[in-house]
Amino acid sequence: MSSHSEMGGGSNAVIKRSVRIARHSTSISLEDSFWDALRDIAMARGLSLNALIAEIDSARAGDDPGNLSSAARVYALQWFRQQAQPVAAGPVPRGAGIANAAQARA
Repeated sequence: MSSHSEMGGGSNAVIKRSVRIARHSTSISLEDSFWDALRDIAMARGLSLNALIAEIDSARAGDDPGNLSSAARVYALQWFRQQAQPVAAGPVPRGAGIANAAQARA
């Protein structure tokens, strides 16, 4: 992750940038930290930033044709939340944490 994306780093000023989606230019306004996050995601996925934004735009058209800036923020949040999920451990069985805590006290 770039230094601007790290917690507490970078500016959160809103930056308006022009992007090309489906052969036409449009603009999108995002905080600088979200631009950094989207660049990081695009790099991790082997895409250009424009290609990632086009993918986000295409996905929102079917579900909720709302604001592209909001869709980009939600996409970035969901992507990083998914990356933070434990891969190997899998889901914790219901009540497992409580049972383990009780055994430790016994």
